[in-house]
Amino acid sequence: RKPLQTWGELANFTQLAPGQTCERNCGKKLDLCSCHTTCTSLRNCCADYKEFCVDIVPYSGSYFGGTDFIILDASFSMTSQIVCRFNDNTNTVGYVDVNGAGHCISPLLYETGWIPLQISSDNGTTFTRTGAWLSVHTGKLDSKFKAILDNSTKWQYYGTPNVGGTLKMTWNTSLVRAERVNIELWGYRETGEPYSEYWQGEWQYLYSLAKDQPNNGSFSFLPKPAENGFSSWELGSVRVSPSNHPDGMWNVEAVWTEDHALAWHLEESFRKNSAGWALEKCLAWDKLENQLPNFLSEIIDCPCTLAQARADTGRFHTDYGCDIEKGSVCTYHPGSVHCVRAIQASPKYGAGQQCCYDSTGAQVLTADSIGGSTPDRAHDWGSPPYKKPPRVPGLSHWVYDVLSFYYCCLWSDNCNYYFKHRPSSDCRHYKSPESAVVFGDPHFITFDGVSYSFNGKGEYTLVTSVEKQLTVQGRTEPVNGTIKATKLSSVAMREASSDIIEVRLISGHNGLEVLHNQKSLSFTEQTWMDLQGAFVFSPTSTNVTVMFPSGAGAEVRLREGTMTTTVLLPEEFKNSTLGLLGKMNGNVEDDLVLSNGQLVQNSSNPEELFDFGASWAVANESALFTYDSEYLLDTYYYAPRHDPSFIPVFFAPESPDDPLTNQVAKICSGEGSPFCRYDILVGRSPGMGNATRVSFQSHVSLVEDLKPVVSCGWLPPPNNGTKEGTTYLQGAVVRFSCNDRYTLKGPAQRTCQANGQWSGEETTCVASSNVTGIVVGSVIGAVTLAVIITAIVLHSRKGKRYSMRFSD
Repeated sequence: RKPLQTWGELANFTQLAPGQTCERNCGKKLDLCSCHTTCTSLRNCCADYKEFCVDIVPYSGSYFGGTDFIILDASFSMTSQIVCRFNDNTNTVGYVDVNGAGHCISPLLYETGWIPLQISSDNGTTFTRTGAWLSVHTGKLDSKFKAILDNSTKWQYYGTPNVGGTLKMTWNTSLVRAERVNIELWGYRETGEPYSEYWQGEWQYLYSLAKDQPNNGSFSFLPKPAENGFSSWELGSVRVSPSNHPDGMWNVEAVWTEDHALAWHLEESFRKNSAGWALEKCLAWDKLENQLPNFLSEIIDCPCTLAQARADTGRFHTDYGCDIEKGSVCTYHPGSVHCVRAIQASPKYGAGQQCCYDSTGAQVLTADSIGGSTPDRAHDWGSPPYKKPPRVPGLSHWVYDVLSFYYCCLWSDNCNYYFKHRPSSDCRHYKSPESAVVFGDPHFITFDGVSYSFNGKGEYTLVTSVEKQLTVQGRTEPVNGTIKATKLSSVAMREASSDIIEVRLISGHNGLEVLHNQKSLSFTEQTWMDLQGAFVFSPTSTNVTVMFPSGAGAEVRLREGTMTTTVLLPEEFKNSTLGLLGKMNGNVEDDLVLSNGQLVQNSSNPEELFDFGASWAVANESALFTYDSEYLLDTYYYAPRHDPSFIPVFFAPESPDDPLTNQVAKICSGEGSPFCRYDILVGRSPGMGNATRVSFQSHVSLVEDLKPVVSCGWLPPPNNGTKEGTTYLQGAVVRFSCNDRYTLKGPAQRTCQANGQWSGEETTCVASSNVTGIVVGSVIGAVTLAVIITAIVLHSRKGKRYSMRFSD
C-alpha cells in the first residue's frame, strides 16, 4: 500500500475510519493509518499517534532511579493523575507541571537497557500511552547525569593510614529542581544462599548525612563512624533529593553518586587498625570463595596483546576504569595502561573477564603484579535477565569482586588470598577472530583475504550463517545521478531473535544513523546501549560498533561520505558463512560462491563477479532494512532487490588527459591502489579515493593486529630465586637468578619457542656447598647434643633406680 501524501488526506481517512487509533496500538500498521515509528517520515500516522506513542526527554538515566523526564507532545489536564509503569511491574507517581506537560520519575531498576514504559493519566486505572526508558549502568552513565565524588580515591580509602579530613561531592543543580535538598546514604548488599532461588539484592535507605541543605550543587562533611549497626553496610551510594519528601522515600527526583566502597562510614575499629580489620574480612571472603562453585573454566581467554584486545571489538570492549584513550587511571590495576572486559558474561554463572596490558602491549598477570588481569565472579555490566545476583549490573560485581580486592589488596597487604581465587587467565587458548570488510565504491575483502569489487545497486547479503543464525545485509546506492558506480549506504543485522540493528548514512552523508527495530536511536545522552541480544556503542556520529552474544561484531565507520563496514567473526563461525564476504574457512579458492552454490570460475572477470554479487540480493521476506521514505519504498521495497538495469563501469578509464590523473598518482599507491584509482577516476572524487586508501590500510593493520601469536604461558621464578621478564610470547626471554647462598641449577634463561614450549629444563636454586656444610654441621651438632642429653637422662634414671632399691 502506498503511503498517504498529506496530513489532510490522513485526517480524512481517520475521520472515515472509526477505531483507527494508536491507543494500545503503538508499533502497529493499521488498515488506513499507521502507529509504527516510520509513520512520521512516511506521513501516514494516525491522528493521535504522538498522543499515545510517546517520546520522553531525557530518555535515559541511572538504573538507581530518580530522573525526572518530560512526556513530549501528549496533552494532560491539570487534574490528570499520572502514573508511569516500567517493565509491567514497577510504578512511579508523576505530575503535571504549570505548562501542562506530563512528568514521571524513573524508579530503581536492577537491570539495564531499554525498559518498556506505559503511562496512565487516571491514577493507574488504565495505561494508554507507551514509550521506552533507557536504564544505564552507573559506570557508563555520562558524568553530567550523576553527582561526582571529589577525589573519589579519598572517599574509598578514608580511615586507612594518612587518609582523613573533609569529603566533598558536587552535582548539577538542574537534576534536582528544589531549593532545599537532603543528602542521604543508601546501601546495597546481597542476601540468601549464593546461586539459590533465595539469593537477592537489597537496596536500602540507611541514614541522612544532612537535611534541608541549600541546593547549591556542593556538599562537604567530616565523616564519622556510622551508628546503629549501619557500618556493616560496606557498599552504597549518596543520593541528593528534595527536602520536602520523607527520609528515604523511593522513586523521587534525585541525583546519585556512583556506587562505591563506604570506607568513610565504617566502624571505629577500621580506623584504629584498617589493615587488621581488612585482613579479617579477606579471610572470611577466602573461606566463602572455597565454598562457591568454580567459574574460571567457562570464561573466555584473554587476548595475548593490547593490539589484539583493542581489535577484537566483537568480544571485548574498553573498561571505562582503565582506558588508554582517557589517561589510563587504572585505580585497580596499577602498572597497566589499558584494560578490556569480555562483553558477554559466561553462560552459567554470569561471570566476567577483565584483561589488562602494560605500556609494551603485553598482558599483565596477577602472578607477576597486583595490577594484573582478573576474572570476575559477577560481570561488571551484569547480564540478562539481570535483576538477581550475580547478574545485577555493577552491584553484584562490587560485592564479590571489588570489595574483596579492597579487603585483601588495597586496605591490607594480603593479595595472595585474592589472587588465589582470581588468577589471571593467560592467552594460550585465545583464538583471534577473522575480519572482512566492505568500503569505497564498494570493494570487498573476504574473511579469507580475497579482494574484489561489486558495484551492483540493491540490497545484498554480506554474511549469513544458518548455524549461528547471523545475518548481515548491505544496501548500495549510486554515487550520484551521473556516475555508474555505487557505494554502501546502509547495513542491517540480526542474530537469532535479537533486535534488528541498522546503521545508515544520514541525509547529506556527513553522519551515521542507528536504527533499533526501525526506530532511530539517539546517542546524545549515552554512547553505549544494551539492547535485546545486542550491544551498540557509538562514541561519535561517524563511529558505530555492534556486538552480538556469539562474539560477532560489526564496525561501521564514515569516511568522506562513504561507509566502511568491518565484520569480525570468532572461530566458531568457521565453515558456516556464505554471502558477499565469502566462506570463512581459510581457503581462498571457494570464497566466491553464488547463492545457488555455483563457484565463480574467473575471479578477475568483473562481469562474472557482478553476477556473483547479484545472486546475493536479499529476498523480500528476509530483508532487515527500514523503508521510511518515498525514495526507499520506490527504489528498494517495491523494486527488485537487485536493479538489473543498473550496469556499472567495470574498469577505471586510463587517460593521460584526465585532470584527476595527477591526484591518482599522489593519493594511490601500494597494494590497494586499484581500488583507490577506481574511486577517483570513476567516482570522480579524490576524497573518496583517499578514504578508500585509508580504509584499505586500516583493514591491513587490523588483520596484522589480529594475527595469532604463540604463548608459552606463565613461567614462575624458582624457589629461593627471582626472575626477570614478564612477557611470555614467542621469542620472549626470561632470566633467572638465585638468592644469596643458593646456586642456579638449570638454564640461566629460557626462551618461548614457536611450539609454545619454553626452552631447556626447569630452573631451580639449590643450596651452595658452604651452605650445605653449615647445614650438615648444624645437623651433626644437633644430633651429638641430643645423644649427650639422652645419656645424661639415662644415667640419672639408673641412679634413681639404684638408690630406690637400697632404700627398700
